[in-house]
Amino acid sequence: MTTELDPRLLSLLVCPLTKGPLTYDRETQELISPRAKLAFPIRDGIPVMLADEARSIDA
Repeated sequence: MTTELDPRLLSLLVCPLTKGPLTYDRETQELISPRAKLAFPIRDGIPVMLADEARSIDA
């Protein structure tokens, strides 16, 4: 089951490392930071904005 992320919340969140914008990947339930090349998980509708919990992505 996927939980929708509130668009207002997404507009307030930035990458904790780069302070850059994030994009929401509905399919994987992650917030993507293209600059940091990290994907932050969303668990039970709550973004986990910890670098230790993020998944590295290759562009």
